[in-house]
Amino acid sequence: MTAAPGTAPVDVLTFGETMLTVQLPGPLAVGADARTTVAGAESNVAIGLARLGHRAAWAGLVGDDEPGRLILRTLRGENVGTARAGVRPEAPTGGMLRERRVADLVRVHYWRSHSAASLLTPAALAPALDDGARVLHLTGITCALGPGPLEAAHEAAAHAHAHGWTVALDVNHRQRLWTAEDAGKALLPLLEHVTVLIASDDELPVVTHAFAERPEGEERAVAALLDAGMREVVVKRGEEGAALHNRNGSRHTVPALRVPVRDTVGAGDAFCAGYLSGLLDGLPPAARLTRANTLGAFAVASDGDWEGLPRRDELELLAAAPGTTIR
Repeated sequence: MTAAPGTAPVDVLTFGETMLTVQLPGPLAVGADARTTVAGAESNVAIGLARLGHRAAWAGLVGDDEPGRLILRTLRGENVGTARAGVRPEAPTGGMLRERRVADLVRVHYWRSHSAASLLTPAALAPALDDGARVLHLTGITCALGPGPLEAAHEAAAHAHAHGWTVALDVNHRQRLWTAEDAGKALLPLLEHVTVLIASDDELPVVTHAFAERPEGEERAVAALLDAGMREVVVKRGEEGAALHNRNGSRHTVPALRVPVRDTVGAGDAFCAGYLSGLLDGLPPAARLTRANTLGAFAVASDGDWEGLPRRDELELLAAAPGTTIR
């Protein structure tokens, strides 16, 4: 998906760690049957956007192995551009195992140390940035993978900001990767370039942790982030819906859709895809939140991180009565 002379760049560029995923319907200890797929925060978002008809490109790194080939094949099959993705033969593709431990509680195990994704550098990402995009999508997960990925995220954000792109940052804090203190220090230099910050209500203290005057409570944290230069701060509240705070002083709150919960993993990525889709389509604030909540609802009501995400003509499916058969 290289932008040829005279053609428009992609709508959204993203990069990060996509892994081989092994999913178990029960505890690992009982030897449950496994299903293999692929998943990663940024590629989940790219797939969600591509299914809605947007041009999304993923520029991460994989190993020269079967999991890496599966990832690239899957992304291409979902119409996600991989022309700037890289293959590193000296490192393996990362992996994770998800076991449904009890009821709807899911436990995730990772194998990501020294993976190909951790070798990302600004130089490896430069060709994708040169192609151009309307939106750069970043997550805190990539920033936590090591000094190279963190530097790549910083330089990508600076490049995108300087070229007038929208820069979206999903905080996506993972305690197994780094502490809130380390995350706050690493993300702080990014914030001057961020246009749209997306965080769950419990992630706001993470991103404001390194502020000189650490704000207490959601309202003060949001105000501090807007004062730092962000145009919008979007707060995810799970089953309580979501809120959008704008630098112009406006605020919008939209309730979540009520759906049977099957699998909550990937819901935040689906929410991001829906919100960015609304931005790209020029929807008003409340409509952007509604689309974000809709994709989040599709994710939690389906198995897998991205497999149940809708196409554009399926966005209204959840408005049907439970048990409806569409003929």
